Amino acid sequence: MSLSRRSVVLMAAAALLVGGCGGQTNTGNATGGSTSAGKVTVEWWNISTTEPLKSFWVQKVKEYQAAHPNVTIKNVPIENEAFKAKLATVTQSGKTPDIYSTWGGGVLKQQIDAGLVKDLSSDAATWIADFTPASLQAYQFDQKTYAIPSDIGMVGFWYNKALFTKAGITAPPATWTEFLDAVKKLKAAGVTPIALAGKEKWPGHYYWAYLAMRIAGLDALRQAAIDDDFTKPDFIAAGVRLKELVDLQPFQKGFLGAGYGTPDGQAATMGNGKAAMELMGQWAPTVEKDAGKGIGDKLGFFGFPAVDGGKGSAMDAFGGGGGYAVGVNAPPAAVDFLKFISSKEIHRQAVETGAVLPVLKGEEEAVKDPNLSVVAKALAGASGFQLYLDQAYPPAVGQEVNDSVAALMAGSKTPEQVAQAITQTAKSE
Repeated sequence: MSLSRRSVVLMAAAALLVGGCGGQTNTGNATGGSTSAGKVTVEWWNISTTEPLKSFWVQKVKEYQAAHPNVTIKNVPIENEAFKAKLATVTQSGKTPDIYSTWGGGVLKQQIDAGLVKDLSSDAATWIADFTPASLQAYQFDQKTYAIPSDIGMVGFWYNKALFTKAGITAPPATWTEFLDAVKKLKAAGVTPIALAGKEKWPGHYYWAYLAMRIAGLDALRQAAIDDDFTKPDFIAAGVRLKELVDLQPFQKGFLGAGYGTPDGQAATMGNGKAAMELMGQWAPTVEKDAGKGIGDKLGFFGFPAVDGGKGSAMDAFGGGGGYAVGVNAPPAAVDFLKFISSKEIHRQAVETGAVLPVLKGEEEAVKDPNLSVVAKALAGASGFQLYLDQAYPPAVGQEVNDSVAALMAGSKTPEQVAQAITQTAKSE
């Protein structure tokens, strides 16, 4: 996903390797990449734990291994939050999988600066050109490419058209004032306005981030990464506007303890028709159906509303995607497998499952799902793009954004305290 998409999102990588191919001996990474008598094992950590991608990748691994009998791909799908925790633990001890999921941005940059990630600029030179510039953006630093994108998308509001109609809402809200009015109408109609996974925190940071984008603008968010100052009035205003929403009590009962993809979590609440909206990435329909029943053609999508008087454009998108990095000393077979799953043929097949959006040029027509098509068009028309804050900024800063925004939603921090806490963490990095 990002999920996902995301998500969201801390990781690092390290590797151990001696030799490579052509008769050399490779001792491999501590968690994979081992070779013996000409055979090699490539360990691949990914977050494709839900259908259709889970089964899709199992099949592609079989196809690759059939064509490369000396290579074993150890496919290790791990749920998003567990993945982050497990990877952090492993890398802290100096170990790494050969290929692993990454969301790019500031987190990947830290790994690069530590010398833990393989520079793919040369190995992938002949196929990097096939990717759209937007999809590569999060993985390129100093004109070098350190990961290969597999998905791209944006966060927006997924909504239940039937519940909107029940509440007398005739069109998706275009402004924050209209959005708050819609929340009030839904509550008056006996409908839970918004599903939220408060326990996992990262879904909540989407609200503050989008409000900061709409009020302060993209340049202000980029400047904050330079001067480490989130106490400026526009950032505080983002918290004030979010508190306006929180004060309406729009979320489902028990949201503070709710997970994202669990049977009683955010996606299931939305997918079972028990809430009218969720603010989530392009993977939402798939997870809603996997965790709940899905609501079929009742599901719609609209972009995050504009904020009156804000400096940001309502056409600016917030999101990211998913990609794969390679441990700095992973065996050559790791890059070859990554090239295989990144090929136009395989990527088109992945897009046709409806679980990912195109990152390769000329594959837009492969998006058949009408909801995902709307997201793809919104991305195509975006005036600007902001990577998830818990990826764009260093890990500690991203985590503080998640934690402080969650505290605001729980009523234990004020908008000013949120801004101060993020600033304090940023300046300490």
